[in-house]
Amino acid sequence: MSIDIITADITTLKVDAIVNAANETLLGGGGVDGAIHRAAGPGLLEECRQLGGCPTGQARITAGYDLPARHVIHTVGPVWNGGDKGEAVFLSSCYRQSLTLAEAAGCDSIAFPAISTGVYGYPPQAAAQVAMAEVLAWSESHERPRRIVMCCYSEASAEAHRLALKERRDV
Repeated sequence: MSIDIITADITTLKVDAIVNAANETLLGGGGVDGAIHRAAGPGLLEECRQLGGCPTGQARITAGYDLPARHVIHTVGPVWNGGDKGEAVFLSSCYRQSLTLAEAAGCDSIAFPAISTGVYGYPPQAAAQVAMAEVLAWSESHERPRRIVMCCYSEASAEAHRLALKERRDV
């Protein structure tokens, strides 16, 4: 299994599934959520309306529509409230639930944004630690997806993920 950390626009990636850092309605919003909805076209919004939302820490899967990715996996990350309200548990669940859906859909590749680090305010380094811990734990006991891409919106976010990955592998 490979783990790649890149700085790119997640809506342009040719992977089996991209993960959308969604809100509980799944009906679009700002940041990566809005960008994915715009790039996928109106079919995505229509399918999301039929899902009836998604609680924090869980995930739902849809078609990719006009995106290069076959699927969009929508997950709702936690809003940062200082770190003592279960945020890490919810964020870990976002990664695990997304990987579970990708595996069930037969995906060989998946790309994640830095979930909850935008308007939800999760500190990037702390979020990267959670992401890398969950992705590495998953890779130890599952064969799919074979390629996991951490698609960061900035080089600073990518560097936080690289450092977290290095620290986890050095343990």
